[in-house]
Amino acid sequence: MRKQKGFSLIELLIVVAIILIIAAIAIPNLLRARIAANESAAASTLRTLNTAEVSYITAYPASNYGLLAVLGGAAPCVPAAASACLIDNTLATDNGGAGKSGYHADVLTPAAGQYTATEVPIAIGSTGVNSFCSVEDAVIHKDAAGAKDTHAGCGGMPSLGN
Repeated sequence: MRKQKGFSLIELLIVVAIILIIAAIAIPNLLRARIAANESAAASTLRTLNTAEVSYITAYPASNYGLLAVLGGAAPCVPAAASACLIDNTLATDNGGAGKSGYHADVLTPAAGQYTATEVPIAIGSTGVNSFCSVEDAVIHKDAAGAKDTHAGCGGMPSLGN
């Protein structure tokens, strides 16, 4: 009688099947965890933008609130009304249009004394589910539809309970 060395084909197939079952259970959970982390980062970025806007209008009251690019500045940054150096340049340029942590950041100043900061997912359902926005009151609002344009009507959306 010969001694068997190695594994049979059936044994290898069973091991592969078990690995596939475990992967089928684990991968969706990992994706949900990544989406939750991206959404948390988006809300945190809005808090940073709110702080930067208050600092900007305090330092430069004649300039109104600042757009995203104005709040940042390229290194070495020297604070001025055109580049306030209040946020990092990656955020100020929306990472060259590629976004940050699965979200695109934007700031609009529709009228004197007003701003709307938004964070929208790059790919709804993949990098994030919800869109977030904030206005002068610094309350962060959530759009569960993940809309690409949350500037309009931001104040009427549900808040995150800040």
